[in-house]
Amino acid sequence: MSPQITTHQSEEDLRNESILIYLNGKIVPRAEALVSVYDSGFMLGDGVWEGLRLYNGTWAFLNEHLDRLYEAAKAIDLDIGLTRENLTEALEATRNANGMETDVHARLMVTRGPKIRPFQHPALSQSGPTIAIIMEHSRPSLPRPITLATVPHIRGLPMSQDPKLNSHSKLNCVMACIAAEKAGADEALMLDIHGFVNTTNACNFFIIRKGEVITSTGDYCMNGITRQNVINLCRANKIPVHECNFSLVETYSAEEAFLTGTFGAQTPVSHIDGRQIGNGDLGPTTKRIRGLYADLIAEHTK
Repeated sequence: MSPQITTHQSEEDLRNESILIYLNGKIVPRAEALVSVYDSGFMLGDGVWEGLRLYNGTWAFLNEHLDRLYEAAKAIDLDIGLTRENLTEALEATRNANGMETDVHARLMVTRGPKIRPFQHPALSQSGPTIAIIMEHSRPSLPRPITLATVPHIRGLPMSQDPKLNSHSKLNCVMACIAAEKAGADEALMLDIHGFVNTTNACNFFIIRKGEVITSTGDYCMNGITRQNVINLCRANKIPVHECNFSLVETYSAEEAFLTGTFGAQTPVSHIDGRQIGNGDLGPTTKRIRGLYADLIAEHTK
């Protein structure tokens, strides 16, 4: 069996050892970017985040990412304390301080901030949010398509923890990832509450059957920006695409499967639960979608 890989695997880059990080209005060396143990993000996973990619000096789909961030912050009643323009300026200041132009991944994180006592209630966070931006030189590098294993951990109901939130509370996804690795796979395939195929622990999931692209209904999956871009591209280019319920039976007999995410764009899947998907490599429809997405990025960031 091939060594396990991750969907966020990238080339090693020694420049990341000396990156500068934005933390609460200051840009500081990596070793000095420290957060209190009383911080609500550390203590409770109480916060939201976004992952962004930099291409040719431009943050791809920045408005969509900021829309999602502010929507999530409102949902958890978290006052970010900065306008969209302020956050964009913080991103640019951090980028410029690091001299970054392309092949960069940013993690923009907002928590409810430090607490006065180590307990749950949001009112104990009284000094305002913690805002951090980590930027790394990051070029995706996957030596092969990834493998998936179906796990018992599910994407739950919106009234428990809405899977559309990019929340710091990711323990269910971490547990799913661990279960997949214990089964010898790279990543976990997670079902929804009805037993239909949903997402992986880190990415949105698509299959291709008889030339048609299929993904989940969206009711229980991450609110993926790359996912929506792929759906839009398929519709614009007369590639049949469906958001619907589908089962593992249909998944196993798919000709192709791939994942979507900000970091890896479209990542092909070779095996699911030990069953080879198609020829086990990047398929023609996935390859076409990759090309269309690359053109979209080029147009968006020129």
